[in-house]
Amino acid sequence: MSGSLSYHSGLAAEEQVARHYARSGREVSAHRWRGRYGGEIDLIACEGDTLIFVEVKKSRSHARAADRLSQRQMRRICISVEEYLMRHPAPANCNRKVRFDLALVDERGEIRILENAYFGL
Repeated sequence: MSGSLSYHSGLAAEEQVARHYARSGREVSAHRWRGRYGGEIDLIACEGDTLIFVEVKKSRSHARAADRLSQRQMRRICISVEEYLMRHPAPANCNRKVRFDLALVDERGEIRILENAYFGL
């Protein structure tokens, strides 16, 4: 897949996953949030007092999509999440929780969400 086609395919998958979260009652508050240190979080959603950081991967199959998440990328995501939390602290009276989801999109457009897919190292 060419770079441009891959890029646009990834954007479409992220939009599809964002709609999936919104339909399930979770508010998507950010798309492609970029930190100062080069990391990016595909989607940030909220469910009650839980912030959900979502990494979206698209490939021919869900298994291939999951394989596309590298150790290096996981570290960058964690750094970006730490930065996001420092820049957007919870109110003092709020017990905010954090969850990491991995959203897999296959070539048919089917979505599989792996909730609590902690990718910290």
